Amino acid sequence: MKLIERTQYLNKLVRVIGTPDIKVITGVRRSGKSKLLEAFKAYIEENIPDCNIIHINFNLPEYDHLLEYRPLYDFIKGQYVNGKQNFVLIDEVQMCADFEKAINGLHASEQFDIYITGSNAFLLSSDLATLFTGRTFEVRVFPFSFAEYVQYFGFEDQYVAMDRYILEGGMAGSYLYQDQEAKFDYIADVFDTLIVRDIRKKYNIRNMQLMDRLVDFLMDNISNLTSARSIKNAFGGVQEKANHVTIGAYMQYLCNAFAFYKVRRYDIKGKKYLSTNDKYYLSDHTFRYAKLGTKNMDYGRILENIVAIELLRRGYEVYVGVLYKKEIDFVAIKRSEKIYIQVSDNISDEKTFSREVSPLLQIKDAYPKMVIARTRHDEYQYEGIRIVDIANWLLDYQNWKNFNFGK
Repeated sequence: MKLIERTQYLNKLVRVIGTPDIKVITGVRRSGKSKLLEAFKAYIEENIPDCNIIHINFNLPEYDHLLEYRPLYDFIKGQYVNGKQNFVLIDEVQMCADFEKAINGLHASEQFDIYITGSNAFLLSSDLATLFTGRTFEVRVFPFSFAEYVQYFGFEDQYVAMDRYILEGGMAGSYLYQDQEAKFDYIADVFDTLIVRDIRKKYNIRNMQLMDRLVDFLMDNISNLTSARSIKNAFGGVQEKANHVTIGAYMQYLCNAFAFYKVRRYDIKGKKYLSTNDKYYLSDHTFRYAKLGTKNMDYGRILENIVAIELLRRGYEVYVGVLYKKEIDFVAIKRSEKIYIQVSDNISDEKTFSREVSPLLQIKDAYPKMVIARTRHDEYQYEGIRIVDIANWLLDYQNWKNFNFGK
């Protein structure tokens, strides 16, 4: 398989070399965590001459004798070399029983720089502080971005590339298959494995019929406001054993495994977060095609999903904006930075354009505002609002927010 250097993630790991944190690489299944660890190993070998790397990949049978924490701990301690910078790299660490005991012991010895990957159901962001006694540094890996997709295939026309990316998405393992149906089969298998092997095993899910129906519902309602109670009502009497508490728990499990990301609502005028009705976006939009097919495809929702994940990839907190009775697709916040964003497929129609810019024009603060759509044109401004083509925005990672808003 062709490889590209995922510098965004690699640089994050490089910048924390030598710090006492336990570095934890998370992300949805098959998003490239293992390849990132291999790339990081190559970087160490090339740039740190006095290194000693202890690399364990539990996907390989030669490490089966280390599948309990004590043998793992003893093996790594035995590989320590005095006078060198000792790195521990462990892939799929959750396959080792009570792995946290080994990691905590190694960390307490202050002899190793530790980097681990694992199934997200067993390495939850919320559980890291409980699992490990030391401070953790989390690097979240996402499926291929549009920019990585363009780099991988070498596209010269970003608009053609965008049409392809909308259909093919960022699950790079599917790129090896020539037939589109074979690609979708691969993607569906990744998702099904995530549900069955990770979530069902971790949480001992008994009502898989409910889980399957919930997944289909969330996929079919990308970008729609929803809640556990509204889903319970939508299911009616078909799932008589399903209450909103169970549905809410299952929704959280799906988010824990990075199958979906929950986006809460934010009251723009009141500057407060709202606790009811959230939106759910897939970690990769092609999971929807693979599971539900491409009929009745709403491109506006797909583009909204792509933008939501890209904002998360760029390190923003993402919310749905509420202003009076109007909705702003996204409020993206990073420290003191805030950006209001509307997403649309086609804004060439005057009514559609007006519908998209109208909520933004009602926001009275001075933070940047923008509409992202498939314009296939250079960007321009409308009453201080930036209008930008989605392909250009996705490619322009460094400069997209540095636009001079008429100041």
